[in-house]
Parts: sequence; structure tokens; C-alpha cells
Amino acid sequence: MVSFRQVNKSYGAVRAVADLNLELHPGETVALLGPNGAGKSSTLDLLLGLRSADSGTVTLFGTTPQRAIEQGKVGAMLQSGGLMEGVKVKELVGLARDLHPRAYPLDHIMATAGITEIADRMVDKLSGGQEQRVRFALATAGANDLIVLDEPTTGMDVSARQTFWGAMREQARQGRTVLFATHYLEEADEIADRVIVLHRGRVLADGTAAEIKARAGARRVTFDLDEPVDRDALRGLPSLTSLAVSDSGAGAGSGRRTVRIQSQDADATVHALYGLGLYPHNLEVSGLGLEQAFIALTTASDQAPATAEEAAR
Repeated sequence: MVSFRQVNKSYGAVRAVADLNLELHPGETVALLGPNGAGKSSTLDLLLGLRSADSGTVTLFGTTPQRAIEQGKVGAMLQSGGLMEGVKVKELVGLARDLHPRAYPLDHIMATAGITEIADRMVDKLSGGQEQRVRFALATAGANDLIVLDEPTTGMDVSARQTFWGAMREQARQGRTVLFATHYLEEADEIADRVIVLHRGRVLADGTAAEIKARAGARRVTFDLDEPVDRDALRGLPSLTSLAVSDSGAGAGSGRRTVRIQSQDADATVHALYGLGLYPHNLEVSGLGLEQAFIALTTASDQAPATAEEAAR
């Protein structure tokens, strides 16, 4: 459905996309993650034909992005660009519907996006969350095979976000591919059946959320201590990658403390913990959440030696 082959894109001295190879398949719900400057927006721009690659090829449905969009196969909801002013919501959505070669009924589009109640409101009088829902309506005005969403729930309240993702799940159940970039990592963890992590313009990780977490390697160890905490002793525990202590008593050296550790070998860490003569309460060992795994992977990549090409730049 979507193919990137050795794609590169630079802006002056900044290489936003570097030898990117990527494929998307029908029926997938894919989260695109990455720190600021990782190349997410540039990748989406290339996919949608808004920018051209310096080298390599981008194809959608076996043709160019522009041709696929003309055929009504792609719907997009982007962060950039404003909405037409001086018209009512239903007029703007109606225009998008009229332009789509496989359009849905107007009432269906409005109801799916949750904007029926604001149909007669002027577009330039909407709140941020309402604007996002109108953008969603424009992106889903017809039977697209691929839906591309860039930070789609920014500005939405909890209820609107739940409604939005309910609609996206329905799109996926109908066999459509949904690709979304987000900073809400809990959304990626809950919604996506595939997570792609971009870093330095390349794919750093690609798999299910569970596979991304497992790849990060570290596990969380959480426990409470009644006795004073010797932070230096805790920092000396084997395989430790991070340490946080929350005071919950009257002051330093008194009261119960909650200790949160990340470890590359939780068994060794816990064994050594008891070896210090400590008596932890409420001991819990768990895998990293997607956010912690994301941070661990990108931090490790940042600390890795630069490639010869990167060093030359």
C-alpha cells in the first residue's frame, strides 16, 4: 500500500530523512513516533506528495502520491494549514464531500466526526478541539483506503478523544490503513497494532508495542522503604539504569519512601537489594511502559557513536 525505498530528504545541512525504507499494508493501524526533529513530519509530507524526495522513491498503491490522492484513496488530517473562513461547518464539509470521488453522505460524515451540533457554526468561531474534529471530517469525507493523521487529538478533551479513536477503530475494521503520528504515547500503546519509531530520519524500531517495550530491555522495580534511604548504596545496585526516590514522610531520614528503579537485569538488582540488608515493602517488578521504552531506545541511540557519514556532517 505504501512503500519508501532508500528515501532521503534534506533541508540545507539538515538531513530530515535518511535512507528510509518503510512499507505499510492494508488494514494496519500504525503509530509513528519519534522525538522532535526525528523526521516524522517530513516523512508524512513525502508520503502525501507535499514535498519531493531528494533521492529514492515513494509510492502509494503502486503509483505516485499525487495520483493516489487524485483517485480518492488517501485522506489526511495535518497540523499545518488553516480552515477556510467565512463559511459554516456543514458548508466546508459539504465542499470536501463534493470533491471526493467516493464520498459518504453528509449526515454520516458529520455524525462520525461528532460535529452535527456545530453544523451551522462559522468555521472561524470554533474552539481548538472543534477545529480538530472538523479536520477529521474533511479527512474522512469519503471511502479512503489510507488515512494519515498528524497529532490528530491535540486540543481534544477526553470524551472527544475517545469518540475519535472509536471512529478510527471502525475505519480499521473496514480494512483501511490508519497511520498516525502522536506525542500521546498512551494512544500509540492502546490503539496501534504496529509502532514505528523514527530517529535521525531512520527507522529505529518497528513492531508491536509489546515488542518495542521488550526491545528496550529494562524493567521497572518499585518498592517502599520505611528506613532512611542511602541513595549512594542504591545507585551501586547492579544493572541499574535509573533511580528515583519519592519522600512521603516528615522530612529527610524519616517516613516511608517510594523507590523507583529501572534495571537491565531485574533479578540481579532485586537480589542485591536484599543483600544490602533492606526490607522493601510492596515490591513490584514490571516491564517498561511504551513511553519509558521510547525514551530508553532514543537515549541509547543518541549515545551511540555516529556513523562515518554523520561524523562527516
